[in-house]
Amino acid sequence: MTIFELYPSTEELQINDWKYQPKLTNKLDDYEGDFDQDIINEIVLWKVNRYAGLSPYCLELINKIDKNAIKLDHAFTGEILLQLLSQKGIRLPMASSILRFKNPNVYQIIDQRAFRFLTGKILEYPERDLNQQINYYLEYLDKLNEACKQFKMDFKLSDRILYRLDKIYNVGDKIKY
Repeated sequence: MTIFELYPSTEELQINDWKYQPKLTNKLDDYEGDFDQDIINEIVLWKVNRYAGLSPYCLELINKIDKNAIKLDHAFTGEILLQLLSQKGIRLPMASSILRFKNPNVYQIIDQRAFRFLTGKILEYPERDLNQQINYYLEYLDKLNEACKQFKMDFKLSDRILYRLDKIYNVGDKIKY
């Protein structure tokens, strides 16, 4: 069956129930300026359905992170993570990426490769229990801090170092994406 068989007349075609990324779709539909890399990034995120619009409160919490802090505040991080993980499109690896770019002295990205090289285990966290995910990430950061001290590794670069080491030493072991 084709569209021509279903709808012989274009008068019957309506899109009243379009629900795909509605906020971003409206923003992109209404955009009138020149394209820059930011708008291209939003179009790409729209296309791959990876756009995560954060609540004002969540953004406020993220912006309270001290870029110069060097000590992990478990309670504050837990509060931020709870807000991040409650947002559509944000899971633990993405939340940790946001935190890492806000302050790499305190936060690092938890991903399958870095986690596997640090722990020897597959990254598996409880998808539905946000508090367990928060504890999982905080425990990961604690282990990562210990490893950095033990192996004299720069914490700021540790996620990247572990990622590369996993690619080198676990070349035959596939990662599930």
